Amino acid sequence: MVTGKKIVDEVSGYLRVFEDGTVDRTWTGPPEFGFLMEPVSPHEEFIDGVAVRDQTIEPKSGLAVRIYIPGNDHDVHSTGQLPVILHFHGGGYCISQPDMYMYYHYYTRLVRSAQAICVSVYLRRAPEHKLPAPSEDAYAAFLWLRAIARGDLSDQWITSYADFRRIYLVGDSTGGNLVHQVAARAGADDIEPLRIGGGVAIHPGFLRAEPSKSFLELPDNPLLTREMVNKFMSFALPVGSTKDHPITCPMGPQAPPLAALKLCPMLVMVAELDLLRDSELEYCEEMKKAGKEVEVLMNHGMGHSFYFNKIAIDMDPETATHAQKIIDEIISFMKRN
Repeated sequence: MVTGKKIVDEVSGYLRVFEDGTVDRTWTGPPEFGFLMEPVSPHEEFIDGVAVRDQTIEPKSGLAVRIYIPGNDHDVHSTGQLPVILHFHGGGYCISQPDMYMYYHYYTRLVRSAQAICVSVYLRRAPEHKLPAPSEDAYAAFLWLRAIARGDLSDQWITSYADFRRIYLVGDSTGGNLVHQVAARAGADDIEPLRIGGGVAIHPGFLRAEPSKSFLELPDNPLLTREMVNKFMSFALPVGSTKDHPITCPMGPQAPPLAALKLCPMLVMVAELDLLRDSELEYCEEMKKAGKEVEVLMNHGMGHSFYFNKIAIDMDPETATHAQKIIDEIISFMKRN
């Protein structure tokens, strides 16, 4: 942890901004949760049926991805047989990285269960990089997949095993917002030979400048408090913007009309006790009104991003059941689309 410098702003436990503009993201919250924030090194050998590799995809900018592949024996995979999950992490555009244990423990489960490749993007973060920086990174990773599919680039795992007609966008929290953004941009682009089967937004970070009833009335959750939302948005939004920004509020008046967008089928997962519940449900309703294909799964009795809390998963059978249901529903959605 950086010391000896004056802190000018912070989000308790997660992030401190210093007067010289530097940022410290060392976890300073309850120590028992610290392991969730620790990085997991890549391993190209298979551990519990999954191998993991980090790859720089834009040498000039340094943009990188973490790639997961299932199977102890590559011979079980015929060429081009594995669907690809393009994953966007959450963290309010300010914290988190794909190598954190909280993502590793859950996405290795998904990769193993779905028998899918996962490409998770190391998104630029605020306050150093405000919106739309992470959205640009997310789409750059999508275009990297397109370049591999076209034979313009090569990757040892993706070139060999990816089924480019089965691309699925998956995002957690604010990463769910990027699912919408990438789907919308892809719908207006020539993405051949890629095909996006669908998008999965898990507890997406949809917001309005006018707080919703759930945001005002539901209790704070350890993984999402009102302070976190408001501070992260103050760091991430461009100067002069409000939470009605098109990325934070894609169903709002500042965003392109949903009806005008060419979008893939969407699955939106909503936690019943999430502060963002009502704005997530509003997005789903507006999507339906616009004639878009959207499914909603409600995680009853659960809070925002509960499935990353491995302590709760290990200790509480109900949390474990709901966490497994998310994986099951993603796999079912992928099979249908």
